[in-house]
Parts: sequence; structure tokens; C-alpha cells
Amino acid sequence: MDGQPEIIQQLMDYVRQGWEIAESWLLSPAAWSQFALLIAAYLLSVMINRRLRPLLKRLLTPQGDQTHIIARARLFVLDFTPLLLPLLAYVFTGLGESVTRSLFDSGAVIAFGNRVFIFLGVRILVRDILKDPFLRLLGKYVLLPMAALYAVGLLETATAKLKSTIVPLGNMSFDLLWLLQAVVAGGVVFWLGRWSNDQSTSYIHAQQDMRPATRQLAAKAAEIAIFGAAFLLLMNILGISLTSLAVLGGAIGVGLGFGLQKIAANFISGVILLVEGQATVGDYVELDGGEAGTIVKTTARAMILETFDGRWIVVPNEDFITTRVVNYSDQGSANRYEAEFSVSYDADVNRVPEIIEEAVSKLDFILQVPDGPDCELRAFGDSGVEFAVEFWVNGIDDGKNRFTPVVMMTIWNALKDNNIEIPYPQRVVHHKGLPPEA
Repeated sequence: MDGQPEIIQQLMDYVRQGWEIAESWLLSPAAWSQFALLIAAYLLSVMINRRLRPLLKRLLTPQGDQTHIIARARLFVLDFTPLLLPLLAYVFTGLGESVTRSLFDSGAVIAFGNRVFIFLGVRILVRDILKDPFLRLLGKYVLLPMAALYAVGLLETATAKLKSTIVPLGNMSFDLLWLLQAVVAGGVVFWLGRWSNDQSTSYIHAQQDMRPATRQLAAKAAEIAIFGAAFLLLMNILGISLTSLAVLGGAIGVGLGFGLQKIAANFISGVILLVEGQATVGDYVELDGGEAGTIVKTTARAMILETFDGRWIVVPNEDFITTRVVNYSDQGSANRYEAEFSVSYDADVNRVPEIIEEAVSKLDFILQVPDGPDCELRAFGDSGVEFAVEFWVNGIDDGKNRFTPVVMMTIWNALKDNNIEIPYPQRVVHHKGLPPEA
């Protein structure tokens, strides 16, 4: 083994130590008694687990479709019942360890069994309980290997090896253990921040007494506060002084002055929009550039518009401040539209407004407030007399709510029922230079 790499030599040394420990256990009566206690503790845990889990399931399962906080807490605890078996085994082996140490002054096998049960509990936690993809990834590649190393007694050795491995980075240097702790702590802290932000956003949006713009502003303020606190907490965990970030803050300020002007302008514009509340989620807007749609989401940088054909348009917040914006709705306000039509010159034009207004008023989506249908004579056209009926509806005349086609069909039927002709273009042609009749 002298010519092998250092890592191979260390690995074989660990294998040799493990074999010596296993050989000493196999030849020791005290070790056999501890193995027997481990088996007895595991079998007792299995028996108790089979009887206790159904009882816990009945007690913790909410009745019906309850969704209050106590029901959610009971369901949360119910998710952890698979850990009952390794937990019972760990408790029983812990009791057996005190007995064996008092009788044989030795408890190495029992201690090893305890670590194995901890590893089994971590494996069940990662495999069956954790549902979030990030937490499962963290458990699979960080928590589970740590539990395995702890079970075989190599966690301290691995930790010392990581701590002794220094990575230089310019004038700075850090060890691999600090890097691993930074990755894990950062992931956990910002996952908690994301979860807290989702909960606070759901709670704020459920407050229907607040104006939509106020809800959006409160949600954004909560998001900034949560992730700001998460950043400060992470810096404290990693032992990084905030004063050392002054140079980084200066660099960010210079970047804002040059390359990040648009991002800063869009962020400030988004705050102004939330404070003023002139355009918020649910409004149908049209910009000077031709972009039109319903606002479905607001971010720190842009507004997301959804058109009636399903497309999403990302519009920077600055465009809502610096350009003209037409807001057609404010969470379902009324809008006025008109439908144009013509009648023949032979028709009695005095009857047309009354007939059309009466027919259109019968439609269920036509509003009588602020004004009912109003039919007006607009012009004397080349082929007929031109009219238009103005009407108010609650919503936008587009997408799933197409009001004007229904109104036009109603006008058609009303004119037909009253024998009023709808004209079509007619022309009189004079032919010159024709030969005289014979």
C-alpha cells in the first residue's frame, strides 16, 4: 500500500479499523448482549408502532373538510408519524445503553445502534415526509450523507478534513466547511423567507376590505422586509460584518448610476404605481405603444398584461409613469360602447330610435345606470340613414365578453320584425355614346 495515493491509504486504514472493531464485537459477550438488546428494542418498537400509528391517525385526521389552523396543525403533525418507529427504537436503545454500561461498563454497540436508528429516521424524513423539491434536494445530498457519516463515526473526521482544506480567492481565503455551511444556511434561510412571503401574501390578498392597490403595496413591503431580514440573518450566521459590505454597496451604487438606471427607474416606478393605485391587478389597460390587456401580476420591475388570446406582455413599470395609459376598468367598472347601423331612406326614421332602444334594453348585460341605451341619428349616408346606439356594460367588450355582436344581432332582429329595410349600396350607371335604337 506504500505506492498507493494518500486517499486510498486512508480509506484502507478506515476499513482496517472497522474490521478490528467488528472482530472485537464478535468475540465479546458484552457486545452480544448489546446486540440482543438492540434487536429486542427494535422488535418492541415495531409492535408499539403497529398499534400506536392507527390510533394517532384517527386522532390527528380532521373531520370533514376542516381548514382552520388547528386542523392544519394536526395534518402537519400527522405527516411526521412515519418517524415514530425509529424514534421509539432510539428511546428504547437509549434506556438499554444505561443498563449495559452499568453491567459491562461498555455501550459501544448500543451507541452504534442509536446512530443507525438516527440514520433511518433521517432517511424516512427525506424519502417520505419532505415534499418541497428544495428541501428534498438538501436532505438527499447534505443531510443524508451527514447522517451516514455520523452513523459510522466518521462525521468528526470528515468535518476536520473539510475545515483543513483552504480555498484561496485573491486576498481572501475560506475553508470548504465554511462554504458548505454558507450554501446550506443560505438555502434554508431564503427558503424560509420564500415560505414566509407566500404565507404573508396569501393573508394580505385575503383581506377584501383593503383596496387592491393597498394589498399589492402591503404584499411588496412584506416581501422586502422578509428577504431583507433573511439577508441580515444569513450575514450574522456566516459571521460576515455588515461594515465589510460598504465597498460592495459603493460598487452597486456606481452600477446604479451607469448600467442599472433602467432597473432602478422601473423599481421606483413600481413603488409609485402601488402607492397611487391608478393601475393594479385586474385592470384592463392600453398603453401608447399599443400594448393592451388585463394586469395579472405586478413585479418589482414590470407589469404583466394578459391579452384575450392568452399571451402575456411584460411592460416595464416606467412606461406606466412616462407614457399615456388608458385604464378601461377599476375592478369591474362600467364602460360605454356603441353599435352603428343604417336604415333605408324609405323607412320611418322617427320610429327607429324607440324600436332599437326598447330591444337593446331587454338584454341582461345592458346597464340602465349611469344611462340606458341611447339611439341617435348620426348622418345621411350615400345608401341610407346612419344610426348608432350607445350602451353601457359592466366589463370590457372583448375576449369572453363580446357585447357588441349580441347588440348588433338584436338590432337586426328588431328591424326585421318591424319591416324596416337595412340598405345596401346602390349605383345608377349612365352609358354615353351608345348607338341609336333601330
